[in-house]
Amino acid sequence: MGLTEWAYPLSESLLAEPLPRRWEHSLGVAKRARSLAPILGDDAELLEAAAVLHDIGYSPDVAVTGFHPLDGARFLRKQEGVDERVIRLVAHHSCALLEAEERGLRHELESEFDLERPDLVDALLFCDMTTTPDGTQTTVTARLDEIVNRYGPDTIVGRFIQRAAPEIHAAAHRVEGRLAQARPTDQPM
Repeated sequence: MGLTEWAYPLSESLLAEPLPRRWEHSLGVAKRARSLAPILGDDAELLEAAAVLHDIGYSPDVAVTGFHPLDGARFLRKQEGVDERVIRLVAHHSCALLEAEERGLRHELESEFDLERPDLVDALLFCDMTTTPDGTQTTVTARLDEIVNRYGPDTIVGRFIQRAAPEIHAAAHRVEGRLAQARPTDQPM
């Protein structure tokens, strides 16, 4: 069974019924991941699997600490045969270390889960931060504004996302640059 064939049903079982909007977001992030296939090569399926699983830590069946990247990665680590790279991407998606710091959980996240390759971390961050909570495509700026408005600027998430904004924009810029380079250009004959 391939990574995505395993990941989609697992994510759906954890999110679709208790958190349908989170499930729609996860599907949208996975769709966005598929659109990055031209720059991902052999890692395209890996990123799509991580994308559809990235928010499983919100599931009532998975949440323990209330910090979804850590909870999701710990859950995946307990599953048999899960690709370690998927686990690392879930653990560290979308500047998770900065949010972990706000929550007093940075040491746990850093000590339990190594970082994945920077280009893949950027790609998952791009997919997450260009997808609305309802699963549609958006801009990074609009997504960051939506998060701050939804949570409030003085909450843990609001503070974290404002601190992370420069890195989120930089990662998106790097991914967009890679996409632009991968696009075929019209060559005169």
